[in-house]
Amino acid sequence: DALTKDAQQALRRTMEKYTNSCRFILDCNYPSKIIDPIQSRCVLFRFESLKKDDVLKHLRIISDKENVNVSDKVLAEIFEISKGDLRKAINVLQSSSVLGDKVTNELVYEVASMAHPKEIRECLELAVKGDFVKARDLLFDTIISHGMSGLDVIKQIQKEIITLDNISAKTKIRLIGLVGEFEFRIVEGSDEFVQLESLLAQFFKIE
Repeated sequence: DALTKDAQQALRRTMEKYTNSCRFILDCNYPSKIIDPIQSRCVLFRFESLKKDDVLKHLRIISDKENVNVSDKVLAEIFEISKGDLRKAINVLQSSSVLGDKVTNELVYEVASMAHPKEIRECLELAVKGDFVKARDLLFDTIISHGMSGLDVIKQIQKEIITLDNISAKTKIRLIGLVGEFEFRIVEGSDEFVQLESLLAQFFKIE
């Protein structure tokens, strides 16, 4: 599903050409991104995401066998970062264990190239209060220090909106809709810094 449409068309022609002598097994995360001609030539098997308890169990087994010093709380944080992807969770755990004697939340977020939720939350709280300059500077510093993309930031902002205090559920819904609009602009190729700056400027006007 990471292939472009043109690359998928080329793959389709290869599948058609060698259909009598070759079988293809394709793995993807987003079936909707696979073109119909390829989907129609395949038998689709859909697998559910692993449950949180199962992922945490595997991570704990690996940690104990490899003598990795990590708490259950940090393992739960790794699960949230990986969004149930066990392969990604194991990679984050492994990389974090190399960087320090003890795996901490800070190491985990550094390895995953993500900002700590409290950093994003602080930016949003400043924006909602109308302190645009501080919110913008803090957000841009966070992006640069963690090497994040605009879409990465948008996804974290969307998640942290739910945790904001002192704003109504109705306002949170409007904020999420607003974030979706700016995400679309970034996907379409707009400058991510300009869009994020504009997004923060809109936050304190949402009430």
